[in-house]
Amino acid sequence: MTARVDIPVGGMTCASCVARVERTLKRVNGVTSASVNLATGRASVEYEREAVAPPALQAAIRDAGYEPGVPSSPDDPPSPTAEPDEADARDLAQTRRDGLFAAALTVPLFVFTMLPMAVPALHRAAGPVVHFFMGWGGLALAAPVQIWAGRRFYRSGFAEVRHGSPGMNTLVMLGSSAAFFYSLAVLLAPGVFPAGTAHTYFEASSGIITFILGGRYLEAIARGRTSAALKKLVGLQARTARVRRGGGDVEVPIADVALGDVIVVRPGERLPVDGVVTDGSSFVDESMITGEPVPREKLTGAAVVGGTVNSSGSFLFRATRVGSETMLSQIIRFVEQAQTSKPPVQELADRIAAVFVPVVLGCAALTLVLWLLFGPAPALNHAFVAAVSVLVIACPCAMGLATPTAIMVATGKAAELGILFRKGTALEGLARADVVLLDKTGTLTEGRPALTELHTFNGDEREVLRWVAAAETRSEHPIGKAVVAAAEARGIALPAVEAFRAEVGYGLTATVEGHRVQVGGERWMVRCGVPLEGQAELLARLAAEAKTPVLAAIDGKLAAVLAVADPVKPSSREALAALRAMGLVPAMVTGDGRQTAEAVAHAVGIERVLAERLPRDKAVEIEALQREGKTVAFVGDGINDAVALAQADVGIAMGTGTDIAIEAGDVILMRGDLSALVDGVALSRKALRIIRQNFFWAYAYNVALIPVAAGALYPALGVMLSPVIAALAMSGSSLFVVGNSLRLRGFEGERRSG
Repeated sequence: MTARVDIPVGGMTCASCVARVERTLKRVNGVTSASVNLATGRASVEYEREAVAPPALQAAIRDAGYEPGVPSSPDDPPSPTAEPDEADARDLAQTRRDGLFAAALTVPLFVFTMLPMAVPALHRAAGPVVHFFMGWGGLALAAPVQIWAGRRFYRSGFAEVRHGSPGMNTLVMLGSSAAFFYSLAVLLAPGVFPAGTAHTYFEASSGIITFILGGRYLEAIARGRTSAALKKLVGLQARTARVRRGGGDVEVPIADVALGDVIVVRPGERLPVDGVVTDGSSFVDESMITGEPVPREKLTGAAVVGGTVNSSGSFLFRATRVGSETMLSQIIRFVEQAQTSKPPVQELADRIAAVFVPVVLGCAALTLVLWLLFGPAPALNHAFVAAVSVLVIACPCAMGLATPTAIMVATGKAAELGILFRKGTALEGLARADVVLLDKTGTLTEGRPALTELHTFNGDEREVLRWVAAAETRSEHPIGKAVVAAAEARGIALPAVEAFRAEVGYGLTATVEGHRVQVGGERWMVRCGVPLEGQAELLARLAAEAKTPVLAAIDGKLAAVLAVADPVKPSSREALAALRAMGLVPAMVTGDGRQTAEAVAHAVGIERVLAERLPRDKAVEIEALQREGKTVAFVGDGINDAVALAQADVGIAMGTGTDIAIEAGDVILMRGDLSALVDGVALSRKALRIIRQNFFWAYAYNVALIPVAAGALYPALGVMLSPVIAALAMSGSSLFVVGNSLRLRGFEGERRSG
């Protein structure tokens, strides 16, 4: 039996770190898959319970040179009182302290080094003093920076080398160490160096560490903003609940709320768990679920969701979902899963990351040799500066952050808009989709049909409706619920059902008060051998009016034709027009008759209609489109849509649908209308564009600047890149990628942003 666990991983800095942790975890016996996310600093591991346990996974991470945190199961309810970022906060504070300490020593070191160059007269007047400060004074200022502020690079760098997987820390360690120890050697034994090469580079060693620490600090702050939406969701949880027990109201911690508890909610309070209103009424702000700001009225019997806010009035509700089962907990879990998963576009970055640092080390060594062999005098100085610059300017961080930062911001923003991406692959898949196949009932229509006509042929109308509605009480189909609602509205008491059998896509057979009741479409009546003579005109008229004809037979004879109408959602036509404008081709697939289907399709502006399709036929239609090379997104909300949702490249479930459909979907539209789909497509496309921009920058940066650092401009311009400038450029590259991803936070929705 497999299980999944998320483990925080401390100390990762670049894509090479990610690759090493993943390789280490995948080597553990019993691990079936491992995915590590640099932006979240977490490893998501799937493993066999019988073969391995989380402590062994933690030990593997530690052996790889990183510090594992406390494992958590995806099924654990998120705790609003926990401090999931405590380790990150400590590391951020330490980075800030080290950076300020390094800057306090590096700034005067730069002044001592650069001032004589800027003011030659000062150098001539106080030459010995200047040399002393550039030498022994430089050592006094640079040594604490190298040893104390730079200790993290040595600790992580040696671990990377020890495990045979050098990363960014290795590059920084080698680059800064080369500058520091070269300068120390010049200071202690200047005579061993060729004439004109005995120069110190203490300002370079300190500048490298200072700028990289500063860049990491700013990067960590920016990366923290990428997960702001998830932190906001966790913060929506109430800490306590007021539960009615023993005739009084008792305030208890959220973890102590049990199923069936009656909870008291006052104006302005946040609902602690999911439930059903049992007494009172109010308006509840559900924007955190639906993305819509207008509060919804809640009367007795209405469902309420934990984390939403009671606007006015007081009411009681009975807890139906608690702990990890609440909708808010599930939303948080879905967002976390999406943020830790990797879309296909990340695979290229992973392959490059595996060889990037070794290639950079090779380039630095080659640069050193070429300058020593062919460089102008003093060749050693030129070779040294160029090799160190190559080591420092290379940036595997930007490649490692290109995808996960964009995924984190996009999925978090989507959750704010009422769109849940359950995995990162869905984000990319939706961006690439070119065909949208939509179910009719509950997707294009309200999914709450009402009985509009009742034609009876054998028996009293009230008695026939009583039997038919009784049979439909066992059905989950919206049409069946409409028949039951119509009977209840007429005050008809429904008898018990003695036997029941349903065939998905056809109809049902039930035994009610000794009578065999068969309810379904025309195909079901034919299959059951029920004669339909003289009903063709009535059935055609109902279908042409977009009303679904439901036929009912009692003891083998046609007893009634019921007309059920399901109104089209007001947003459907506008949303489909927007999807067409975005280049997508919408089509409708339904189990309803062709006339009914075409009437709805005409109302919403769909040209391609696939009617009278069984659940398995929907999946076959999707497969046929996929064979044509199409990327298919399927939108549905019912049990009979689960197969199609799984077959599609991107399965999109309406959040107002059944639990089975929601579990099968890759994307969930919590708003329950297709305008959310328009926003989802627009956001996913923007996210994919930003990922591509990030990749372009990360690769173009390294491809362009590594040769510059190696001295490619020197023959033409006589320019050598300083290692200090190289360190600044490297930090800037990561900041650019994170900052570019953060632009997604400004997305307001396709209709809102125009």
